[in-house]
Amino acid sequence: MAEIKLGEIESRFAEIIWTNEPLSSSQLAKMAEAELGWKKSTTYTILKRLCDRGIFRNQNGTVSSLITKNEFYAMQSEKFVDESFDGSLPAFLTAFSMRKKYTDEEVEKMKQILDSMRG
Repeated sequence: MAEIKLGEIESRFAEIIWTNEPLSSSQLAKMAEAELGWKKSTTYTILKRLCDRGIFRNQNGTVSSLITKNEFYAMQSEKFVDESFDGSLPAFLTAFSMRKKYTDEEVEKMKQILDSMRG
């Protein structure tokens, strides 16, 4: 995937697709008009751009995702950790948790998540 960033308006548009997929391109155009105030041509232009990036697909007039919302944001998170913390998850977690105290329940859940990642 060449470019995985989404601008603010692209994110709102992507959310419409992720929430309603699969949907017809005409349904998407109507939703984008109602929620974003877009003309049909704007919807198709942005959809093509996001399809070219490998995030969505418009096949025979049906729009669906090639990557899920969770996968997309996981990639964004990985990129952030790589760029901001030299790829160090411990450094990221240290910075992330500096300003907030977590409940025992939250800490236990995080431990379970980390334990499930052992390889």
